Amino acid sequence: MIETPALYLFTVALLAASIAALEKYSRHRVFTFLPAVVLIYAAAMLLAQLGLWQENDLIYAAYKSVKTLLLPAMLFMMLLQIDLKAFMGLGRSLIIAYVASVLSLSFAFISLFWLFSLDKDAAGVFATLAGSWTGGTANMLAVAAALDVREELMGYALIVDSIDYTLWVMTLLFLVAFAPRFNHWSRAPQRFKSLDANTPENTAVRPLWLMALLLFSLLVAYLSNTIAAELSGLSTTTWSVLFATLFGLIGSRTPLKKIAGSPGLSSAMLMLLIALIGSQAHLQGFGEVPLYLGIGLLVLLLHALLMVIVAKVFRLDLFSIGVASLANIGGVASAPILAAAYHRSLIGIAVLMAIMGYMIGTFAGLAIGYILEGLAT
Repeated sequence: MIETPALYLFTVALLAASIAALEKYSRHRVFTFLPAVVLIYAAAMLLAQLGLWQENDLIYAAYKSVKTLLLPAMLFMMLLQIDLKAFMGLGRSLIIAYVASVLSLSFAFISLFWLFSLDKDAAGVFATLAGSWTGGTANMLAVAAALDVREELMGYALIVDSIDYTLWVMTLLFLVAFAPRFNHWSRAPQRFKSLDANTPENTAVRPLWLMALLLFSLLVAYLSNTIAAELSGLSTTTWSVLFATLFGLIGSRTPLKKIAGSPGLSSAMLMLLIALIGSQAHLQGFGEVPLYLGIGLLVLLLHALLMVIVAKVFRLDLFSIGVASLANIGGVASAPILAAAYHRSLIGIAVLMAIMGYMIGTFAGLAIGYILEGLAT
């Protein structure tokens, strides 16, 4: 049994790196249905139940310290890729579709939570899921930390996110063939706009610059946590997340944006955070999974219905509402796949929409979370 913080952190990091490497190099079909983040969480949780590491104060203190530092650093680094000017250049129809996607998902979460009269635990699960479905896994972690969602409840959110999201991707890809009929019904004009993916000018990863970026992100984390500790009204973690988001948006307007390697580094931080959270979770109450899966599917169905109505009112094409939806629910990993199914020149649109989720997801998830907590029975 592991009793020291250093060995505990090494084991958790090794687990995250091993599964991430398997996803990248094995290309096994299991990763099509179960993303690495889900498998990392499940494996870490299983090892915790098997007693690989001891539950003592030193290990828990190490967990809290690393998590508190990595979360704002990761958010800052991910937000460096935001390009508000390019996003606004997408055009009226695509921006309408994106805003409608965020609002319809928010309405679906809130209305179905109220309809099923769910409790505070469920509020944590669906607020966390909302962070993911309006942004990405990084936003999911930010919302969970800000709302103090228990580690085991993260398991629910990750399971629902993985399974329901997979079904949604399959559905949207299936509907591509029906785009002409849908566009005729919605009276959408032909207005696809090609846009190259927004990538840094310098694609060569330079170790010195990458180290500087890492140090800068850790400084941002320190400043965010320090300032947050002096403020009241919201939890310290919530303030820290908000300040990291603000610093990330500011950083996206500086030369830091052009440093190659930041997406890979932030992804590594994300994997480690998922493993850490899983290592402190406990297997209990997972009989609620079918209920959460079912409500998750209803959220997607209500979201789809509202998006179809918006398409009819604003004369939007199936590509616009489909890629806007998947940019929120699936993020950078899957939205470009759907865009490519229509035409390769449209991939850049999907990338820009998905990257915007890094900024929107945290705010949307927190707003939804506070409302759900107020509605909880």
